[in-house]
Amino acid sequence: MNRIRLIELIRGGETSSVEFKRDDIPPEKLAEIIVAVLNLRGGYILLGIEDDGSVSGLTRTPSEAEEWVMQVARDHVRPEVIPYWDAFELEGRMVGIITLPANAANKPYKAKRKSAWLTLVRVGTTIRQASREEEERLYQQSGRLRYGLKPVPGTTWESLDFRRLQDYYTRLLSGDVPAPTDIERWQRELLNLELMVRIEDQVAVTVDGILLFGQNPGRFVPQSGIRAICYPGEEPDYAVRADEYIKGPLVPLYSNQLVVESGIVDQAWDFVRRNVSPHSWLEDAQRYENWDYPEEVVREIVVNALIHRDYSISGTDVTLQIFSDRLEVHSPGKLPNTLTIESVKSGMRYARNQVLVNIMRDYGYVDARGMGIRSKVIPRMLEHNGTEPDFIEDENLFIVCLRKSS
Repeated sequence: MNRIRLIELIRGGETSSVEFKRDDIPPEKLAEIIVAVLNLRGGYILLGIEDDGSVSGLTRTPSEAEEWVMQVARDHVRPEVIPYWDAFELEGRMVGIITLPANAANKPYKAKRKSAWLTLVRVGTTIRQASREEEERLYQQSGRLRYGLKPVPGTTWESLDFRRLQDYYTRLLSGDVPAPTDIERWQRELLNLELMVRIEDQVAVTVDGILLFGQNPGRFVPQSGIRAICYPGEEPDYAVRADEYIKGPLVPLYSNQLVVESGIVDQAWDFVRRNVSPHSWLEDAQRYENWDYPEEVVREIVVNALIHRDYSISGTDVTLQIFSDRLEVHSPGKLPNTLTIESVKSGMRYARNQVLVNIMRDYGYVDARGMGIRSKVIPRMLEHNGTEPDFIEDENLFIVCLRKSS
């Protein structure tokens, strides 16, 4: 932090990541702001700044204010956090800056309110208590909860597609396949693969198990599909060229080394093929086709969107949108704590849904090194038409945009 950055923050006004406050507010109120900002994506609390951005200054000395802030963070926040502290003079008054990291590792943070500890979140410039779903997502962001291992109520062994499981075991695992009637052994196998989970004396399919091998994934996990739309122009419009809901298990079904039923990744590429026009030419009597977007790039970003999305966010699917000048894939959920857009581009690896990653890698959909963005998506697009994909984090979405050559 420096004076120039401080002045920029004040001029920008309060936002979801910037709060103005006096330093005479109750400790509980300061703790609530700290927790809500940490649970969002970090930010700044400026002490000695009024709501309108005017400088009123600290009522304490900077060292006293720092000690007070650290005491609040220690006594009224769980887990304890040590904020960064700075103080600068503006207009003849001292202003304190509490900096809260964007990648705080111990979400969800909780604030003490009387005898209760509450998980609070920031919505715009307001603060409210987190819903159960929001709290689950915060646990996921910290890596302390794997949503894909949750049991899906109402599921049994019969909720899975035995044909796909048999193909997976024989063709990819080279294993001894239990008989279809040997349910007890199948359940043991699937418990070991974390595709089923035991709840007291019952065994249920996990979210990951339904997504990968479910007979009807959309029945149990409605947010499991892809909404695919093709627009005629450069912006969303009521008039569309194609609008499909792609559903089914993630993995395909093979027979005699041939795909007899596609998984939703392959269905997504089929949608793209039907709605973009290849450029064709003859060379030495050989016909060649060049698609607007390389198949391996489209597959990679669709796979990433499906296996890394936050499945705890209900009511929204992965979306595939084709415009006249670009193709976009939207994946619900923020990047996990340890990731930034730059680290994704440089090849840093993190799996929100490790079981999905492992099994999709077995099928050849996932780069063995886990570096598909760095080693495939970016260089292949540059080679294809000289454009680099756009990677955008927008609230609860991660977006990849591929551009057509002009």
